[in-house]
Amino acid sequence: MSLSRRHVLGLGVGALGAMRFRPATAATDGNAEVHGISVFGDLKYPADFKHFDYVNIAAPKGGVFSFIPSQRAFNQSFLTFNSLNAYILKGEGAQGMDMTFATLMARANDEPDAMYGLVAKSVQISADKTSYRFTLRPEARFHDGSKLTAHDAAFSLTTLKAKGHPLILTQMRDMMKAEAVDDATLVVTFAEKRARDVPLFVVSLPIFSQAYYATRPFDESTLDTPLGSGPYKVGKFEVNRYIEFERVKDWWAADLPVNRGSYNFDIVRYEFYRDRDVAFEGFTAKNYLFREEFTARVWATRYDFPAVKDGRVKLETLPDDTPSGGQGWFMNTRREQFRDPRVREALIQAFDFEWTNKSIMYGAYKRTVSPFQNSDMVAEGPPSPEELKLLEPFRGKVPDEVFGMPFVPPVSDGSGQDRTLLRKASQLLQDAGFVIKDGKRLLPNGEAFKIEFLSDDPTFQPHHGPFIKNLGTLGIDATLRIVDPVQYRARVEDFDFDITVERLPALATPGDAVRPFFSSQAAATKGSYNLAGISDPVIDALIEKILAADNRADLTIVCRAFDRVFRAGRYWVPQWYRATHPIAYWDVFSHTEKPPRYAQGVGAPENWWSDPTKVAKVEQAK
Repeated sequence: MSLSRRHVLGLGVGALGAMRFRPATAATDGNAEVHGISVFGDLKYPADFKHFDYVNIAAPKGGVFSFIPSQRAFNQSFLTFNSLNAYILKGEGAQGMDMTFATLMARANDEPDAMYGLVAKSVQISADKTSYRFTLRPEARFHDGSKLTAHDAAFSLTTLKAKGHPLILTQMRDMMKAEAVDDATLVVTFAEKRARDVPLFVVSLPIFSQAYYATRPFDESTLDTPLGSGPYKVGKFEVNRYIEFERVKDWWAADLPVNRGSYNFDIVRYEFYRDRDVAFEGFTAKNYLFREEFTARVWATRYDFPAVKDGRVKLETLPDDTPSGGQGWFMNTRREQFRDPRVREALIQAFDFEWTNKSIMYGAYKRTVSPFQNSDMVAEGPPSPEELKLLEPFRGKVPDEVFGMPFVPPVSDGSGQDRTLLRKASQLLQDAGFVIKDGKRLLPNGEAFKIEFLSDDPTFQPHHGPFIKNLGTLGIDATLRIVDPVQYRARVEDFDFDITVERLPALATPGDAVRPFFSSQAAATKGSYNLAGISDPVIDALIEKILAADNRADLTIVCRAFDRVFRAGRYWVPQWYRATHPIAYWDVFSHTEKPPRYAQGVGAPENWWSDPTKVAKVEQAK
């Protein structure tokens, strides 16, 4: 089972690729107006490009795409929703709300981090890169026909910085102000030493109607449909069950280069199930049409139902060349029992990945070792001279292993209870003062060592069981508590847990998006993704160096140094990943041969389309 793509933050999805693109003049010329931006100034597409290479501009419009959520952002849940405000902390935001809003710029999914004009026709960047002057398209409109202006954009950015979800606030920290010069001109000012990727995050944020919110509070959970300007608008919905989005047939931006060949379905529908097994049965009954499979057991054993055998359901395994991020059980170091890294390593030693992968996951996964898994930012072997130069100032402030081989989780004998690893775990606990008495592991204060694993996903139960059994062998009283999604999110946002599963972001170009997961600031910010409570001045210093890197080669070196320090902290029990997307869908769709390299998931539904011939064939086969 995998949580692949389940926790995605802002932009950074994709792999760090060795790609060469036409350099953009924006990187050096403060007087030039340019059509796109990227972290290091590289752009693949020229100003007069007609469409992205990975789309089918002849794709027909129409049909329905229905699925269950496989990724989320901000206050969204995978299992439910009760609000149409997906950009604040309150409530459970509906999946898909981002499709109802236009943004200043749009991503190119065949480049690591390039953005091209959507609402903004062009941008002029000051020589010191602190000021971005956007020229907005005069044709931009909200769904009610009212004009979308720079005043709306300035209002939106200012409001999100003040009242948005904590993750948005964190990433907008270095945006100083947004001002409308006139209806067509927006000036966004950034801090002098801003994080490198902040402008890219800012231009990807939704633009709200200032007039709409003049009579409504922005920071309230609500089921009122907000006024949007994107390719879709909210259609029918039933709280906790489903929500539909209807394509805007006369969308003002449909023929822009960044949109041609995309947003092809008339209806995009999200289905919500509280139980993943029930959700699978819903797919076999054609209650929804597309499913990315995250459970290896289900992929290996249950895709043999009649519609698969007779060809009405198609199975594919598409490549995933992006960094996988890092998935694991994160230990809440805010709690006393997890303060000592020896205790945390003992828990790592107690998890038998080899047995779990073989017995529960059909050997489908590889072991995760790093938050930069499946990329060249993973630290390997002894530090290079360039890494040592970065790390030497911290000697004595980090474990000595940082200057040697990076920590790698142990490889077990696959028995499920590797005695050698369990003995090592027991010794680590003993050394930390966690002694055994009457078969029970005690904390240094004499209380019993208890651990509660917190989850909102029953499918994960089999993976916890063997781990909990091994912890019991060590005298630890460990239990799994499965709660409903609302309670789970409330507890995680309040850091009210011992251990829970999280997925670190898969970043092509790590930058400011690392703060919510690793920084001391985030550790003290409720609602952040720093679940482990990492609060380390060395980690903070290396984050700043990540943000300061001015080319990809230097960025890779800094990330490897960061990786060594993070892994030395033993903050998580690393789990697993796989570099493919197993997908199943009722054979009513078509898509290009493979998804663009940096796309989230498989590029569906954005770049897929309904095939009328296939739809008719499936209907006839009922």
